[in-house]
Amino acid sequence: MSSAVATAQPSAGRTFSKGLEGVTAAETRMSFIDGEKGVLEYVGIEIDALARHSTFEETTYLLWNTRLPKKAELDAFCADLRSRYEPPEFVTNMIRAFPKDAQPMHMLRTAISALGMSDPDPNKNDVASARQKSLNVLAQAPAIVAYFDRHRRGLPLVKPNKNLSFAANFLYMLNGKEPTPTMERAFDACMILHADHGLNNSTFSARVIISTMSDVYSALTGAVGSLRGPLHGGANEDVMKMLGEIPSVGDVEKFIVGRLERKDKIAGFGHRVYKAYDPRATYLKTLAKQLATDTGNTALYEKSQAIEQVMLREKAAKGIYPNVDFYSATTYHCIGLQLDLFTPMFALSRIAGWAGHVIEQLADNRLFRPTAEYVGPHGVQYVPLAQR
Repeated sequence: MSSAVATAQPSAGRTFSKGLEGVTAAETRMSFIDGEKGVLEYVGIEIDALARHSTFEETTYLLWNTRLPKKAELDAFCADLRSRYEPPEFVTNMIRAFPKDAQPMHMLRTAISALGMSDPDPNKNDVASARQKSLNVLAQAPAIVAYFDRHRRGLPLVKPNKNLSFAANFLYMLNGKEPTPTMERAFDACMILHADHGLNNSTFSARVIISTMSDVYSALTGAVGSLRGPLHGGANEDVMKMLGEIPSVGDVEKFIVGRLERKDKIAGFGHRVYKAYDPRATYLKTLAKQLATDTGNTALYEKSQAIEQVMLREKAAKGIYPNVDFYSATTYHCIGLQLDLFTPMFALSRIAGWAGHVIEQLADNRLFRPTAEYVGPHGVQYVPLAQR
């Protein structure tokens, strides 16, 4: 038998794109992105308009139904969401048993998966059932995060207040008191701005999982796992760490220029999609300034603004602008969130988008099954163990 080993040749007629960059894998009516022009729309509505005038509840309804609700519809949606704020008792008890030094994203991934065990029919995958399961997860995820944070701080759990909005209720459960109107508005805007963003990695993960006709809980759990990765959901944590390394506004120029000279990345700047100013950052910058003033964190905001000015001078010509993570870091810090809760906040918001894509996938499903380009050898002879 010949011992010749052949080398794999590229498959004829196939296009290879590492990381699937530039490959269109799904159709959606939820969000539209034009990275060159700095445009993001949810169902055709500019994100800046939604951040300024909508609420997270209304935006979620928009994403799930591809239209804005009438007042009666929105009132009913909000009432239904609020009626589901309290997690199942066994999940609450499970949170109390979690190690206090557990990482919040690992905790959230585990707890969302556990929610499926309280569902009498977790595998039901018609669109109507998927909506109900998604609403449960969306409603209960804030309590899961707030309960865990208070548990690890040795504080008593604060039960949900069903008279409060999604944003206000979370901050109430987290801090034990109702937030100021500015805090509620800023957090609500962050939820809107992060809710959906095309076929990003975590959204793609959710669609891939549900395309197997698995279940909503598995799809959302997988999405949390994807978001946890530092190349996806952890950028605003890096922004806050960077701000903490800069002693004062006067040190910004030297710090940023030094990093650029060393070819280091500047957290919160640049985006794989946007080559213009991230449209999500525009209104968030205004909110961050107001919130920093209200909470006595003006020095933090001034450092952020100084960093932006240096970066616009040095990098705007290359299409590197602030992204949504840059000013969301300041916003979350001013609200009083611990650094390791920044990415879970991203998840609380993105559940709305993930669920919308799951519903969309189920309405016209086809199993995702891309091919892989084999680049290994052929014709390799098996060698018995004794002869190796």
